[in-house]
Amino acid sequence: MKKQIRVIGIDDASFDKFKDKNVLILGTIYRGGDFMEGLVSCHVKKDGNEATDKIIRMINNTKFKPQLQYILLDGIAVAGFNVIDVNKLSSKTGLPVIVVIRNYPNFKEIIGALNKLKMNTKIKLIENAGNVQKIGKIYTQLVNTNKKEAEDLFNILCKRSFIPEPIRVAHIIGSGIVKGESHGRA
Repeated sequence: MKKQIRVIGIDDASFDKFKDKNVLILGTIYRGGDFMEGLVSCHVKKDGNEATDKIIRMINNTKFKPQLQYILLDGIAVAGFNVIDVNKLSSKTGLPVIVVIRNYPNFKEIIGALNKLKMNTKIKLIENAGNVQKIGKIYTQLVNTNKKEAEDLFNILCKRSFIPEPIRVAHIIGSGIVKGESHGRA
């Protein structure tokens, strides 16, 4: 794997779960783990259903698209329960998707919350996202790639944390834009 591989790391910005209706989504385009080349963004509805399509458009319409090799997501959902169809995302962009998860998900709790909120259609998206696998100190779900490729990619991208740099920086930027200063774990 090339050390200067180009990837996009996607995370949502901070938001108030009671007040905000729309949430900023950021994608940082990285060359390897050292150099951010670009930034793309879009907005999605909190707990909505359009994140997959908006992220597909955001990626396919960027000038950086021809160079991208992987999509990294900070979790399978953005803006609360706006669950991303990772298989559709991979298919429509032609890129492998790696979902990065800090802690092993409590699927029983997640599915219970979705049922309680009458968001049952989102459960299938989570179930179809693939098995959760541990790589280093984090967990992943892999679409159109494998554990060895993800490990090799993380060896390039995890420079300052066990979280890949493109996701870490998207988090910092999103938090700084919304809150005026970055905060939290990145």
